[in-house]
Amino acid sequence: MTPRVTLAIAVRVLTQLRRDHRTLAMLLVLPCLLQALLWWIFQDTPIVFDRIGPALLAIFPFFVMFLVTSITTLRERSGGTLERLFTMPMGRLDFLAGYALAFGAVAAVQAALAAGVAIGLLDLDLRGPDALLVLVGVADAVLGTALGLFVSAFARTEFQAVQFLPAVVVPQILLCGLLVPRDRLPRVLEVVADVLPLTWAVDAMEHLATTTRTGEVLRDVAIVVAFALAALALGAATLQRRTD
Repeated sequence: MTPRVTLAIAVRVLTQLRRDHRTLAMLLVLPCLLQALLWWIFQDTPIVFDRIGPALLAIFPFFVMFLVTSITTLRERSGGTLERLFTMPMGRLDFLAGYALAFGAVAAVQAALAAGVAIGLLDLDLRGPDALLVLVGVADAVLGTALGLFVSAFARTEFQAVQFLPAVVVPQILLCGLLVPRDRLPRVLEVVADVLPLTWAVDAMEHLATTTRTGEVLRDVAIVVAFALAALALGAATLQRRTD
């Protein structure tokens, strides 16, 4: 992997996003609006919002980045842009790392906005450092980006890319502890939840909400990053098979 090439790919993706106002609004504004909507729903029972709010700060970046990245990468492939890029001195890992870097930068802005809205406007009760909240949000978004890059290799149309949402994303949302605490799940489902990456992202956010200790949060972030790196590696392998 060449840092200069990776950076060039990241700049190219960011330039495209800057011109696509609808996608940019979906990435930056939609998570804030969804948080505000849920706060409005539970405004008479703020304890409920305080319980699910941290988990949603992990889920929304993951969900949005997965959707946008899988469709964007598929467009690159179907439009022939990907093949033209690979005629240049660029490796497949350069391409994937460039996308992850670009969406990671967007994720930093997204996480800062979402955290600012949740804490400053919606009065979400968090005990951990605000900086770690942004870090976890960025890790979640990069995870969604990496998984989106990976699954896009198995789709031929945008509709097929969207079909991966119920297969890859929805089970993780159901088992991550948002609806039912993981320790109350049937034992088999609890074991399954423990090997899903979103579980650890939600776990990190919940630690931030309940304690000022940062060790457990950093452990969870490291696990999420490891899952993201594994997805990027798998994405590089599948990308090679589909474009050669």
